[in-house]
Amino acid sequence: MQQKEPVRIAFLGGGNMARALIAGLIRQAMPARHISVGEPNRQARTGLHSQWGVEVYEDNVEAVRDADLVVLAVKPQHAAEVLRGLRTTLQQSRPVLLSIAAGLRIDDLHDACSAEIAIVRAMPNRPALLGAGMTGLYAMPGVTAAQRELAERVGKAAGHAVWLRSESQLDIVTALSGSGPAYFFLLAEAMARAAEQLGLTRETALLLASGTLYGSGMLVKENADLAQQRAAVTSKGGTTEAALRVLEQGGLTQLIAEAMRAGTARSAELASLLSNQLPSEPH
Repeated sequence: MQQKEPVRIAFLGGGNMARALIAGLIRQAMPARHISVGEPNRQARTGLHSQWGVEVYEDNVEAVRDADLVVLAVKPQHAAEVLRGLRTTLQQSRPVLLSIAAGLRIDDLHDACSAEIAIVRAMPNRPALLGAGMTGLYAMPGVTAAQRELAERVGKAAGHAVWLRSESQLDIVTALSGSGPAYFFLLAEAMARAAEQLGLTRETALLLASGTLYGSGMLVKENADLAQQRAAVTSKGGTTEAALRVLEQGGLTQLIAEAMRAGTARSAELASLLSNQLPSEPH
């Protein structure tokens, strides 16, 4: 029986999110020699190789050679140029292209590299930098189960991953988990500010607010039933119930819904703007 060849993953770009995914893959026991990175910055290449032992290249063609999956981790405005420089190589080797370039739609990616390439889009969030990320994944029609599994492996490298039913749902993921950390930070800031006005020192208020935010996240990690977790803290007739009543009467639920709609709409708008601004292919 012929032995299966080891999976090889190439990254185009060695920035923070790429580094988070590389670190996660290595924690999952993927050999560093099976990971390559195309990165134009010499200092970044040196750092990537010295920290994890991955293969690093200035030339993207060398980086993606023999790769089963290519992670597009460059800035969205540079993605088309990078992919067009790899068009021939990608058409020959036919890897899966996993794009974490925000806002770049599959049609735009196909225009840049080739309509024959299997593409998966991913939307990771900032906690991925600590291995606690949430990533939304969408695969174009025709992506095989094996290709989806490989993309999911990368998506889960720095946390959890969920599959979406349509590409447009990535805009919702952007508003929810992509922007979501900022919502929690804003709430914690507001709580600390109110506590300071009630008499605590600023240092104490910030420590309590940030620690409560962290601890709440740990509780949810153990049990993700948010309604159940909220009920466990809310005693009938107690202080939590009194405070939650004020939030509900003030329209917090509706305000959050409006914020989510605004974030989702803005994500779609930015994707359209980016698509219109991408340089057209020279003829």
